[in-house]
Amino acid sequence: MLSGFLQRIPPVTKNLAGICILVWALMALVPGVDHALTRWCAMYYFSSPGYMPFQLVTYLFLHGGFTHLFFNMFALLMFGGVIERALGSQRFLFYYLACGVGAGLIQMGVAAVFVHKYTAMLPPMAAEQVVSQGWQLMQQGLTFADPTAATLNALVNTPLVGASGAIYGVLLAFGMLFPNQPVYIWFIPVPVKAKWLVVGYGVLELVYGLGGVADNVAHFAHLGGMLVGIIMILYWKKKGTFNGHWFF
Repeated sequence: MLSGFLQRIPPVTKNLAGICILVWALMALVPGVDHALTRWCAMYYFSSPGYMPFQLVTYLFLHGGFTHLFFNMFALLMFGGVIERALGSQRFLFYYLACGVGAGLIQMGVAAVFVHKYTAMLPPMAAEQVVSQGWQLMQQGLTFADPTAATLNALVNTPLVGASGAIYGVLLAFGMLFPNQPVYIWFIPVPVKAKWLVVGYGVLELVYGLGGVADNVAHFAHLGGMLVGIIMILYWKKKGTFNGHWFF
């Protein structure tokens, strides 16, 4: 039964999920791999000593724990295969990565607003010290005693991981291409049309993001993935990519 299910999953969706699961298993089971992959492959703010340009892609394949991995991969397998069949494998891979990169850039853009805010609250030398020394402190599980410096250090040197931004882009595509498809959610006793599910998720992420909810979730990355997704889907619609087969 499992082998039959796996055979029905299109190749890109299957491989994306497989890579994420393999990376999580290595990080969870092999000593030292967790620290090394987080150091090099998670995404850090642009001014952080840990930042590397390629992290805009690699951060998508790391996850903070089993629950984080499970829900992302469940959504990818549930919706990704459908979208891959609709777009084709190559276009779907481009779409997925573009949503993930866009999500990371938008999250960093929002972070930049707060970095500027907290930098202005510190003397110039102190702000420079946070950026230059805060990285090493974070590697040791430490930070600054001053609350403003500690907040700035967290903004600059805390890693961003997870495929959620790309997954929200996939969810957005499903809601646009198959808006009236009923989706069953375990805590809702009746099916919900895909378009309303997407709207609901978008509103929740916006509320949580603007409300500054301290839950260690990158809400603006989720919104960023959806924003990039809607731009790409509308562009492809205009170009006739779907050959008239448009379900919106």
